[in-house]
This record gives sequence, structure tokens and C-alpha cells, in this order.
Amino acid sequence: MGVFDSGMGGLTVLHECLVTLPHEDFVYLGDGARLPYGPRPLDEIRRFVREIAGYLEGQGVKLIVAACNSATSAALPELQELLEVPIVGVITPEAHAAVQATRNRRVGLLATQATVSSRRYEELVRALDAGVRLSAVPCPRLVPLIESDDPFGEETTLAVREYAAPLKAADVDTVILGCTHYPLIRPIFQRVFGRGVTLVFSAEETAREAAETLARKQIENAEGREGSYRFLTTGDPEQFREMGARFLQLPIDAVEVVSLAELEKAAA
Repeated sequence: MGVFDSGMGGLTVLHECLVTLPHEDFVYLGDGARLPYGPRPLDEIRRFVREIAGYLEGQGVKLIVAACNSATSAALPELQELLEVPIVGVITPEAHAAVQATRNRRVGLLATQATVSSRRYEELVRALDAGVRLSAVPCPRLVPLIESDDPFGEETTLAVREYAAPLKAADVDTVILGCTHYPLIRPIFQRVFGRGVTLVFSAEETAREAAETLARKQIENAEGREGSYRFLTTGDPEQFREMGARFLQLPIDAVEVVSLAELEKAAA
């Protein structure tokens, strides 16, 4: 199975996939040379994602997980048309979980600018329940803070309070953490919003959808074996190895480098 993200946030999704599907083999590609995707134009993100997905398909994976909200919101339908292998994104599982969880039909979304601009969450939530009101807030400062040396510092808490304020004013009872980085600081979100607000994030839901897709297509591995995993990056392998362990919550030994030229060739 292939899993990709603009950087290391998608490792939170890979962690859940490893727990849910321990018998499967994984290759994870983080596009560290071009992160972050969030502030980029949607057309540019689509081009990057076509390259990565084409590369992973060329590696012989049987399913791809787009473990990046910006990439999923920008390019998932297009990828589903282009690729021979099935591809699962992080947005549909979250939207479904949020609609099921809300009691007052007021849902908040915290995400990157690209994800908010795409309006994919609004479309999906409305398709599931047209009566649910979605309030979306872009959070440009959160990813750099989460990747900093002090992700649980006062600056992060202040940023979360600022971004949470309009959602509290909208009286939401459910909040989608619409970026794979955000689960890393879940305790801060829960403290700011309080126990009365349900937090929804992609990792568990996406891993479950990947497992269901493999089972439905009858392409899952036998449960008796132990799967392997490889890590690839277009960026600095040492930085990926060190910071990646924070997101994966497991040690990362070797990280291979993939050049942007190799990715561009895969999309040609």
C-alpha cells in the first residue's frame, strides 16, 4: 500500500494503518521538498499529487492513501479517474464521522487554506445531511508551530484559541481537525473546546476505509504475516527520520530520497 503527504503529518494516518492492517506492506512518501501544500494554489497541488500517485502506482502498490487533506480536497476525484489502483482520501471519512457525531447539526472545520478554499467538506457534509451547518476556519500558523521544537508551547495554545473563537461563537458541538498534523496537539484542542465538543480527525476513519476497500476488492494480505514499511522523501532524510518519529510514534530507521525529477517523470 502507498501512503503520501506533503510532509510528515500523514504519518499519523500511517500509524493507524499499521495498527489496523499489521499484515500489509506500506511505502510512505513525504514531499518534503515542496511542503507545505496548504498555502499553494489548487492547480499546483493537483500537479504534485498526480506525480506522487503516478510514482507510487509505478512502485506496484495495490491501494493508495492520500494522507493529506490539502491533496485530497484538491485532487481526489481526478486521481480516482486517472489511476488503475484504488485511492482513499482523508476527507470523506471525516465528513461522515462529523455528520454522525453532531447533535445540534453545527460542525466546525479547522484546516489549511487550500482545504478550506476547495469547499470539499461543505459539499460532502451537505450531501450527507443538507441541514448541517459547516463553519470553516483556515489555520495557517498551526503546521509550522506543530513542526517546531516546542509544539505544545504557549504560542500554539494562543493560535488554537484564536482559530477556535469563531467556531465557539457558531455554537458547534463537533470539530473536524482537517489536517493530518493536528492530532499531534489534540490535548490542546480538547482543552480549548472543552469536553462537550467532539473532535473528529482522519487517521482512524481513513485506516478503517482502507481496510474495507482491500476486503471489498479481495486484495488484502493473509493475516498470519507481518507487514513491512519503507519511507521515502523528496526532502532531507535526516530531518524526516528525526521529526517523523514524533508523528509516527515509532522509530524510523532508514529514509530513502526520491528526486523531483523522478516524480515528474512518473506523471509524464
